[in-house]
Amino acid sequence: MAAGRPGAAPFAIELRGISKAFGPVQANRDICLQVARGTIHGIVGENGAGKSTLMSILYGFYRADAGQILIGGSPTPIPDSQAAIRAGIGMVFQHFKLVPNFTVLENVILGAEDGARLGPSLAKARRALQALAREHELEVDPDALVEDLSVGHQQRVEILKALYRQAEILILDEPTGVLTPAEANHLFRILRGLSERGKTIILITHKLREIMDITDHVSVMRRGEMVATMRTADTSPEALAELMVGRKVLSRVEKGPARPGRTVLEVEDLRVCDAHGIERLKGVSLTVRAGEILGIAGVAGNGQSDLLDVLGGIARGTGHVRLNGRALDLSGRGCNGHARRKAGIAHVPEDRQNLGMIMDFTAWENVAFGYQGDPRYRRGPLMDNDALRADCAGKMARFDVRPPICDLPAKSFSGGNQQKLILAREIERNPDLLLIGQPTRGVDIGAIEFIHQQIVRLRDAGKAVLLVSVELDEILGLSDRIAVMFDGRIMGVRDPATTSERALGLLMAGVDDDKGAA
Repeated sequence: MAAGRPGAAPFAIELRGISKAFGPVQANRDICLQVARGTIHGIVGENGAGKSTLMSILYGFYRADAGQILIGGSPTPIPDSQAAIRAGIGMVFQHFKLVPNFTVLENVILGAEDGARLGPSLAKARRALQALAREHELEVDPDALVEDLSVGHQQRVEILKALYRQAEILILDEPTGVLTPAEANHLFRILRGLSERGKTIILITHKLREIMDITDHVSVMRRGEMVATMRTADTSPEALAELMVGRKVLSRVEKGPARPGRTVLEVEDLRVCDAHGIERLKGVSLTVRAGEILGIAGVAGNGQSDLLDVLGGIARGTGHVRLNGRALDLSGRGCNGHARRKAGIAHVPEDRQNLGMIMDFTAWENVAFGYQGDPRYRRGPLMDNDALRADCAGKMARFDVRPPICDLPAKSFSGGNQQKLILAREIERNPDLLLIGQPTRGVDIGAIEFIHQQIVRLRDAGKAVLLVSVELDEILGLSDRIAVMFDGRIMGVRDPATTSERALGLLMAGVDDDKGAA
């Protein structure tokens, strides 16, 4: 029996006094959590609140310094992920752990083979997958290569992997970040069906609307501690946000009407091929005016990244691009980041850790990247490190970067604070055009509010902003116009004030109500 619950069934998961420190940083402090069997339990909190550490302890990636884990009422040591799997725990990661050139079937049995001969294992898995797919709406071709599947179907494979290993408890980390609204809704139907069949779901997400729509209970973490657990029906997004951050947070983007002026960016028939000769942009045309935010909506992988890369000088293409009426080099020696910055373009890349920063370098070094030739940063032929540190300190203060320590390496900051450093570096150059990709990916709700305010402030200063985001709420909240991309093409341009999420979702899936499938 569960302690303190005479006659009641034991909890599916019970954590008692879980603590974990990494050197001087206390990631989890005396965490207690109870999750009832057959429920969907949400866990929310800011970056650095300790959510991922707690789930990593539950899945065996880390060992707790103190505390106890009970599964089904029984104390269960979980020293590694194999022990977690034996305890009936499966985890679906935000970045899938699949082998792209293996089939669905091969991915499902990988690490769970019955012996040296694969034939019997594959036959057994095929039968099991067919039964699981029918029971849980997880239909997927077992012989398809994973690299040929949509993101939504790849996620189904991850869930099937866990169910094939007889998981009774599923942990999902930010599961809808790369899904269309229709795919997200289908995922929620799957999760609800799993819970109705007795499976226990733990959902980690920063999307409070999803918490309200799908969970039965929600727990809030702040600064390594569990500060609240409640029935979802008894709370609201605003109350959860305040618990997460410790203050009231705006749940919507506050901005006045746009006052668009002259055309800053003109793109005509832009085409880009990747290293394999596959066309990624297929004749894209668009304009962005001063004083407006043009949002690019779409499921990841439909050309948005390629668009940012060629406009930012990272990739090469063909077609015509003009900034303030002057042609940009798309394929020659002038196609590079330095030339783009000199022309008046600032770029906040989608992948901040690989393209936006050097993680082992300090904050002050990262704040100077791309602009190290600025006379303010030089003392004759040498870099003026004191000037660079002073500039970094000012940016940290204005953009509320925590901790405000210029000599810390970039890898020591949370994702939200890394993003603030990049935004400070790019926005404070007073660009004519800001290219910004996934501005709040992996960023907590307090930092999201701040980042949105900075983007709107730049627009209101008469600058042009081209925004790429897979977050439909973000696109709708920030954009003055929305262009939807599918398969390397612009499917249509919509006014966010007069369009619906359903209409955008259809365009993101390649379907135009007026024209049918693309």
